[in-house]
Amino acid sequence: MKRVVVTGMGAVTPLGNTVEEFWANIKAGKVGIGPITKFDTTEYKAKVAGEVRDFKPDEYMDFKTAKRMEPFSQYAAASALMAVKDAGIEIEKEDAYRCGVIVGSGVGSMQATEREHKRLMEFGPNKIGPLYIPLMIGNMAAGNIAIVTGFKGKNVDVVTACASGTNSIGEAFRTIQCGEADVVLAGGTEAAICPMGVAGFCALKALSTSEDPMKASIPFDKNRDGFVLGEGAGVIVLEEYEHAKARGAKIYAEMVGYGASCDAYHITSPEESGIGAAHAMMAAIKDAGIEPSELDYINAHGTSTHHNDLFETRAIKTALGESAYNVKINSTKSMTGHLLGAAGAIEAIVLAKSCQEGFIHQTMGSQETEEEMDLNYCFGRSYEQEVKYAMSNSLGFGGHNASIIMKKFEE
Repeated sequence: MKRVVVTGMGAVTPLGNTVEEFWANIKAGKVGIGPITKFDTTEYKAKVAGEVRDFKPDEYMDFKTAKRMEPFSQYAAASALMAVKDAGIEIEKEDAYRCGVIVGSGVGSMQATEREHKRLMEFGPNKIGPLYIPLMIGNMAAGNIAIVTGFKGKNVDVVTACASGTNSIGEAFRTIQCGEADVVLAGGTEAAICPMGVAGFCALKALSTSEDPMKASIPFDKNRDGFVLGEGAGVIVLEEYEHAKARGAKIYAEMVGYGASCDAYHITSPEESGIGAAHAMMAAIKDAGIEPSELDYINAHGTSTHHNDLFETRAIKTALGESAYNVKINSTKSMTGHLLGAAGAIEAIVLAKSCQEGFIHQTMGSQETEEEMDLNYCFGRSYEQEVKYAMSNSLGFGGHNASIIMKKFEE
């Protein structure tokens, strides 16, 4: 199997619209959660979100191109262009048919449906916008990335709810390992902070009702009461090692493991023992060819819901055994909120940077755990240490579980 490395990254997040700004704010312990500004939340139980701020699509593409994209596609295209530039890839010098795109979105554009449904009710079926369908459907993030970058190889939209970004990166990893591509742009994107998105998750009783940005997303804390909706995109360049070496590319980290499973249990709740998620982790560890004791760090799914945090803790204990008590665990969602299909993508960027720089960020806002949740969740402090192996988990509605492992790069 071929070696796979990370050679470029791009991000649009609640903590900044470049990887550099995002990572600097992660290291500084900033929280990108605040009052929702996109619509009036007077009648909504959830009042805060992790919104993208100051994003200007015309900094990445021309007006006509941006006009033919909904925000989730704009975030994805911008992140992909940043990642390609960061990696130093010139598509004219590549076989474009060996350059792929695997970028997922959990929901596509709810805004387009809200907008066109209103038009349908007010003016009738003949007034629906002619681009409604291609603007709304989730695969258009991957499609638009291909259009703006010229990548003509395998192009896939993975839809596994909140595991979409991690599954996308894992499938891209496999694609390169098996020799189907030299380079793949991989990640996820989401822009669901809109009336239907917030109302829908409120109806599920999944969102935090706290109005304090520092106390709304508190993963693994005994006072957690739901997740905070976030938005944005993350795209990484995964590249076959010899290909990257031949062109003198810089390398952030090496990807070495991927595991996926399904709970086959419930449409929203994880299986209570965490056995499904544990199997994804164990598969990733086996794929990486390491022992559980070699893991230094886990970027947990860590949504701040009662079920997820408890059941994920059980899963980590099952997968790692006694080593679970030695690994550092945190949740980036404490700072960004939950980016749904994009969550695993920006968390993969955190994984790569943690391996590169030897830094494990604090889980912000969280203070005290309870009962079974007795692991080191990085409450109250960050860590500067070597991170040789790091794992990221994503668990999605429908029982989808995905785990990836990155390694500090060594020749």
